[in-house]
Amino acid sequence: MPVPKFDQLLLPLLQFVKDGQEHALKDAIQYLEEHFKLTDGERALLLPSGHQRTIVNRAGWARTHLMKAE
Repeated sequence: MPVPKFDQLLLPLLQFVKDGQEHALKDAIQYLEEHFKLTDGERALLLPSGHQRTIVNRAGWARTHLMKAE
């Protein structure tokens, strides 16, 4: 499975934080990697810039999108 797009991360991310506690983004990323059963190669995939892992970038965008939702 390719790394999911940020909008595909929204519902699983909400499920992760539904307990109302604060969670570190790194913990959410680990949850998403396991939820989507990403391979080591998919987890290590970098953006074209080579400066950030794709899953980290997309999880960050999903978090931002949810935080700004009304």
